[in-house]
Amino acid sequence: MTEATTLPPLPDHLSTDARSPHFVAAVFEHDIGIRFNGKERTDVAEYCISEGWIKVPSGKTVDRKGQPLMIKLKGKVEAFYH
Repeated sequence: MTEATTLPPLPDHLSTDARSPHFVAAVFEHDIGIRFNGKERTDVAEYCISEGWIKVPSGKTVDRKGQPLMIKLKGKVEAFYH
């Protein structure tokens, strides 16, 4: 239980993209999980708990800069540490 006290708090809005202002490197030092509408998702690129949405890649489609195109899904979002 001592490890749980050393984990940083999970932010309300988090992104996996290092260029985003919502990227928090300290959180990604640990394994985190996202539960969306009761099912655990492994493909989440960004989430916001208070607004109730996640962003996931739209297949293999990429934009002109080579970044995957994202779609926003709305629902109940829960973030947790593994």
